[in-house]
Amino acid sequence: MDYYPASIKTLIRNLTRLPGIGQKTAERLAMFILQQSTDEAHRLASSIVDLKAKMRLCSRCFALSDDVLCRICNDSRRDADVICVVEQPADMASIEKSGAFSGGYHVLGGVIAPMDGIGPDDIRIAELVSRVDKEGIREIVLATGTNVEGESTAAYIANRIGGSHGGRFEIRGPGDLETGHGEPAWDLTVQRSATDCSPARCAASAVKGMVEPM
Repeated sequence: MDYYPASIKTLIRNLTRLPGIGQKTAERLAMFILQQSTDEAHRLASSIVDLKAKMRLCSRCFALSDDVLCRICNDSRRDADVICVVEQPADMASIEKSGAFSGGYHVLGGVIAPMDGIGPDDIRIAELVSRVDKEGIREIVLATGTNVEGESTAAYIANRIGGSHGGRFEIRGPGDLETGHGEPAWDLTVQRSATDCSPARCAASAVKGMVEPM
C-alpha cells in the first residue's frame, strides 16, 4: 500500500476497521469517496459526526434515538400495554421491518452469559421489571435469541416477572408474532416459531393465559 499517498492510506486503514470491510473493499471505497465532490465527502463525514454527537438511548425502552424518547415510544398509535423484549436495537429493527408488531419494545442490551461474567444485573432486566410495575404492562413477548444465552435469559425473565406478577399479564414467545403464513414475523434466523417449545419458551408458556382485567 506504499504506492498510496498518506491521506488515502489513513482512510483505507480506518475503513478496514469497519465490520465486513477487508483491504480490497476499503481501497474501492476510498477510491469511490475520492471521486465524489467535496460537498458529497463533507456530507458523508458530517453524517458520521452527527451520528456520534446526537445518538442516545431512549429513556424508556433503550432503543437508539435522537431524542429523549424514541419514535416508537412517542407514537400514540402503538399499543403501550404490550412490549417485545429484544437483545439489541438491531433485533428491534428486524421486527419493525416485518410490520407485524404494533406494541412497544424493551432493549436488554445483551443476554445473561455467566461464562463471560454477565449476570442479570448487567443487562436491563431491572428496568424491565420497573416498567411492568409503573406502566401497567399486560403482555410481554420474549424475543431473545434461541442460543443457550438467549433461552436462559428468556427463562429468567419469565420466571422473575411471572413469579412476582403472576395472574397480572401474559408472557409469550416470539413465534406468536407471525406473518399470517405460519412463518416468523421477522427475518432473524436465530428465532423459532411458536411450535418449537424450548425450555425458555415452555417457561413462558407456563404463565401464558394468566391475564386478569386491568
